[in-house]
Amino acid sequence: MFSCRSGAAHSLRGAAFALTLASLCGSSPLLAREMPESGTAAATRKPNVVILATGGTIAGAGADAANSATYTAAKVPVDKLIAAVPQISTIANVRGEQVFQIASESFTDTQLVQLGKRVSQLLKQDDVDGVVVTHGTDTLEETAFFLDLVVKSDKPIVVVGSMRPGTAISADGALNLLDAVTVAGSKEAIGKGVTVTMNDTIQCGRDVNKRTNVVPSAFYSQWGPLGMVVEGKTYFFRSLAKRHNTSSEFDIDQIDSLPLVGIVYGSGNMIPGVYDAEVQAGAKAIVNAGTGNGSVAGYLVDKLKDIRSKGTIVIRSSRVPDGIVLRNAEQPDDKYDWVVANDLNPAKAKILAAVALTKTNDTKELQRIFWEY
Repeated sequence: MFSCRSGAAHSLRGAAFALTLASLCGSSPLLAREMPESGTAAATRKPNVVILATGGTIAGAGADAANSATYTAAKVPVDKLIAAVPQISTIANVRGEQVFQIASESFTDTQLVQLGKRVSQLLKQDDVDGVVVTHGTDTLEETAFFLDLVVKSDKPIVVVGSMRPGTAISADGALNLLDAVTVAGSKEAIGKGVTVTMNDTIQCGRDVNKRTNVVPSAFYSQWGPLGMVVEGKTYFFRSLAKRHNTSSEFDIDQIDSLPLVGIVYGSGNMIPGVYDAEVQAGAKAIVNAGTGNGSVAGYLVDKLKDIRSKGTIVIRSSRVPDGIVLRNAEQPDDKYDWVVANDLNPAKAKILAAVALTKTNDTKELQRIFWEY
């Protein structure tokens, strides 16, 4: 059992209650997690799952059990996370590694590459059936999409976080982690791409976005979840149609760094100099998070044309959460040699652009990649 640093005794009681409740759940027949029945020993072998911990709210601690939104992220080490959910041992052979211990808004491209390489190394081992990555929710969707693009394995990769620290009443991290291990060890998850398992749902790492900042049901995909986890069993209802993992042309083993890609957020009364600052900082591409259908203000068109003529890639995305940015609709993209992001939000478009630019800077090829991934 772990303790949070607090001078108030009721804080410790809150933390103890959360972990005690988790332990009690393990003895409840209603909540027990069991592997499906099988007639052969081979079929009932528990899968081997590695949990790579990076920090975030799921490893956070608050000063009081009533604090669900005010807390310190990245406090609890991976061995304590696993120990707090003893039911995990009934569904998989699990071991943990502490890769980072940070809040996810502090993730850099360097850390993305480091994490991707470690996931790839582990999944090449015969004694590893799946990997779970615990992660802060702020940039969880970006990491999930990155791993989906670059790790060449059919084995399940599950990215998981929580919206409440483990010290909070009704903390969601323990069940999310249990469900993530369930999915990572599930044969049904093989070949499904990177998934995000939170709030009882199995979301597609490519599609999912964080929509709310204070509730457990924060993650949503406009195309719907891939499935659900119910009482320790996985139920899949759809598959990812886009290229991913083994069908991807990208390989983390061949990537040591990512080119810089910037995002400029669209609004009324924009400042053209922001684009110049991105270029001066070394951005190889700029994602224009435009209004509506990736719209570009009339007074910015010449600026973006000039940037493109000097070599920086221009990608039209949208600040609107759902929908598709249509090519040659709001702007003559063919004429200006711009790229459109399809249904990817600006953060996802940034990830794909950075990965794609490790292979090509040809805009026709880049547009093909945005259609296919």
